[in-house]
Amino acid sequence: MNFMGFPISNLFLYFILYSFLGWVMETCYCSVLERRLVPRGFLYGPICPIYGGGVVLMILFFTPLKENLLLFYVTAVVVMTSWEYLVGWALEVTTHVKYWDYSQYRVNLKGRVCLWVALTWGVLSYIVIFFIHPPFQELVEGLPVWLEFMLCGAFLALLSVDATATVRNLVLVALNVESVTQLGQELQLQMALGKAELGDKLEDATAALRERYSEQVAQLEQVSRRFRNIYSTLKVNQKYSISHEDILAAAALAKEELLRRKDALKSFRSKR
Repeated sequence: MNFMGFPISNLFLYFILYSFLGWVMETCYCSVLERRLVPRGFLYGPICPIYGGGVVLMILFFTPLKENLLLFYVTAVVVMTSWEYLVGWALEVTTHVKYWDYSQYRVNLKGRVCLWVALTWGVLSYIVIFFIHPPFQELVEGLPVWLEFMLCGAFLALLSVDATATVRNLVLVALNVESVTQLGQELQLQMALGKAELGDKLEDATAALRERYSEQVAQLEQVSRRFRNIYSTLKVNQKYSISHEDILAAAALAKEELLRRKDALKSFRSKR
């Protein structure tokens, strides 16, 4: 079975191969930068699907443009940057977490893509299609049919198990982020309403909620530990960015307001 002139089995093996090579490249680069072993990729296995998917896009759309280098480069920049933006957006929407952020660079789009990386995609596409892919293509196309299908079956099974485990973890992270945010908002609201109360009533009203909030934060820390270890710049979506420190600061301000009102009430009564 073919897709756009390429056997689907070949495309799948290319996806696995370049996902692994992308993982090796990212792991080496990030390990050198952070001076520790950083096995990149949100899957458990040694693959980064964004690279495998990206190279498959290169093979499908850029190969016919090899005779026109300018059109090849422009198309590569547009397609690969769109792919990176789409993957970043999808991860943020589904997990509420930003796994990479280019906001520190001057020309960027919501931190998901930036100009210099977009231009680099064009150069990398040229290197891959003209120099790296031809020997790998020859190797894959030279495989016996039985071996090709056996490899596809084995890799598909491993990828399915890995993806299932990873998605489960990502869902737990997303649910915990939402829960922490909701509890944080409830706690802030309760403290805001408690400004009209006097004495220790505020502490009594928020103690149980504060305890639930702390437990949920601890659970979020546990389920997201692997991702935070891999992505040192990982950020929670701003929509879900209420932190424990924010809650404590809000509680302190509320206490100060209660004491101020209590003193004002005492002063008013003494004057009467």
